Amino acid sequence: MVRNHKDEQRGEAGERILDAADKLFYREGIRAVGMDAVKEKAGVALNTLYRHFPSKDALVEAYLKQRDERWRAWLTGYVEWEDDPRQRLLAVFDALDGWFRSENYRGCAFINAAGEMAGEGGSARRLAGEHKRAVGSYVGRMVEEADLSNPGELSRELILLMEGAIVAAYVEGDLNAGRRARGVAEVLIEGREQFAGQNASLENIATD
Repeated sequence: MVRNHKDEQRGEAGERILDAADKLFYREGIRAVGMDAVKEKAGVALNTLYRHFPSKDALVEAYLKQRDERWRAWLTGYVEWEDDPRQRLLAVFDALDGWFRSENYRGCAFINAAGEMAGEGGSARRLAGEHKRAVGSYVGRMVEEADLSNPGELSRELILLMEGAIVAAYVEGDLNAGRRARGVAEVLIEGREQFAGQNASLENIATD
């Protein structure tokens, strides 16, 4: 995943702690990992850990915020190579396909966190919702740029495809979930293109 300037602002120890938490929380689960395990992984003293993150909740919040920033930067960096806005939408699923096939894939960190921390008063569920809304807004902007009919509905459909593929790849071990979702996305986009073309033809007839 992509790093950003906030990583540098935390200082070496703070960055090591957060990177250790990122690896452990994502691989083993938030509940399963204690502060001692993070301390050992980061190679810092316990008082150093608590100086940077006064509680586990604070560390979880920092972990999810960093995940959000890095994940969205990674996705943007992947799809923006495409010049055509409609191809960018399909590139989202190409990005997911590569992610699903990576050795360290453990599903969506935000779905996992929201499920693990359900019913608790921490910030995990709120941050998971904020992440999903941010990704949805990004997809929505791409749909708008592609000039497709009924963009709001298409955005929601594509997001559902993304979420379904993420879960299928992790829970069912379906490594082809991204490719299947891409195929469905192509059908949805082509349908919107045809509908837009029909509307344009009708408007031309009406003005003749």
